[in-house]
Amino acid sequence: MTKIDEAQDILKTLGLPRSQQNEMSALTLLALCGLRPGEPWNKARRRPVTVTKGVMEFVEAAYGKQYAPNTRETFRRQVLHQFVQARIADYNPFEPDLPTNSPHAHYALTKPALAAIRTYGTAQWLAKAKTFVEKQGSLLTTYQRKRARRLVPVRIEDGKSLKLSPGKHNELQATIVEEFAPRFAPGATLLYLGDTAIRTSISMEPASRS
Repeated sequence: MTKIDEAQDILKTLGLPRSQQNEMSALTLLALCGLRPGEPWNKARRRPVTVTKGVMEFVEAAYGKQYAPNTRETFRRQVLHQFVQARIADYNPFEPDLPTNSPHAHYALTKPALAAIRTYGTAQWLAKAKTFVEKQGSLLTTYQRKRARRLVPVRIEDGKSLKLSPGKHNELQATIVEEFAPRFAPGATLLYLGDTAIRTSISMEPASRS
């Protein structure tokens, strides 16, 4: 595997969601570690890294990957922010009192993340990664729990219930099933209820008329 492939594997094993396992995220991890293509993971180090000079300029010089200046916020909001949430990186650890808009704002690997990452490629890696996730928590699991709290519950017949993905459309469907149908289609049987996000479908047919 290339160094970028290895970085992606690390992010996956440490519990980052798929959207933070892409090339940009992998390059950001390598920049945080200060590792060039030929350097082993046990040489990773904890150092202050700014977005433009520390990450973007590093990945261009070390890996030949050039990003437009306007992607600075993409690195910040779609990679580094999640790294901080997952406890892979700290924000301003060397100068915690820096104002939000300071040009010296920086990121650095957390000490637990660094300890785990340094073992990548060795017999200790999987155990260290597991310990990290157990102590720090998987960001993927956190996102899934947040999503679960936002699911739309729907009570159906026989006391059963479903949970639909968040959204106004599914809130409307829930209202139709729970309030409209009992009042205006009493006795109807639910046969179809669509939710493309979770690939579920149940439908409703009217009560038989004698």
